[in-house]
Amino acid sequence: MAIRFFRAYTPGTRNRSVSDFDEITKTKPEKTLTQWSSGAKGRNNRGVITSRHRGGGHKRLYRKIDFRREKLGMVAQVTTVEYDPNRNARIALVFYQDGEKKYILYPRGLKVGDEIIAAIDAPISIGNSLPLQNIPLGSEIHNIEIQPGSGGQLVRAAGTAAQLVAKEGNVATIRLPSGEVRLVSKNCWATLGQVGNADAINLTIGKAGRNRWLGRRPKVRGVVMNPVDHPHGGGEGRAPIGRSHPVTPWGRPALGQRTRSSKKYSQNLIIRRRK
Repeated sequence: MAIRFFRAYTPGTRNRSVSDFDEITKTKPEKTLTQWSSGAKGRNNRGVITSRHRGGGHKRLYRKIDFRREKLGMVAQVTTVEYDPNRNARIALVFYQDGEKKYILYPRGLKVGDEIIAAIDAPISIGNSLPLQNIPLGSEIHNIEIQPGSGGQLVRAAGTAAQLVAKEGNVATIRLPSGEVRLVSKNCWATLGQVGNADAINLTIGKAGRNRWLGRRPKVRGVVMNPVDHPHGGGEGRAPIGRSHPVTPWGRPALGQRTRSSKKYSQNLIIRRRK
């Protein structure tokens, strides 16, 4: 992937960059693998906003991704590499030997025409999926299961890859892209390689409207609000927040305060926390 920059012919195109989409081989999705999804817009089942600054955005068609890789032992051929509006990674359409089609996350370096397989004794090559106990130490992996049979949940963003550090007893130690080192059952499956579209992190949005296309609404700083609206608000002119540490609109510590529960079920599986 490469990045394409705009000339500054408007304020919104100054410093703006987009992907050049050179790896994309097909523009329209496979119709049988799509479904309509309206999105929650940051609201819960009662319609109450629980995640602020979400809503609007361009209409999207959801692509059904095979995170489980359930067709064990059957070879699939990569036929297309496609854009997915629901994630920053690319997706690949694969055809199995029995004629079934599936979408998978597109690993970096995989090419149209390559063959992949999910099996316990699969070859060690990009795109193949197999249990952690059969993956060599030091390998780059993605789409990692947390519980055996649950489907890949870890390391699915563009350009990310985890590393298999150690195996001992019934658990494997993996280093996640965040720097966290944690234990996972050796019976969990993972896919070899790094997720494609690694330059996604280097893109520059360029203008506020592009964030609106992505469904992100504006954010207002608490320091410019009134005291009734935010603990940081009030004061004469451009005033400081008036507290020793910043807080959320509801008075809880913000910006650097660790909020992970010490009673979380997976707490004892984390060897080293993320930075």
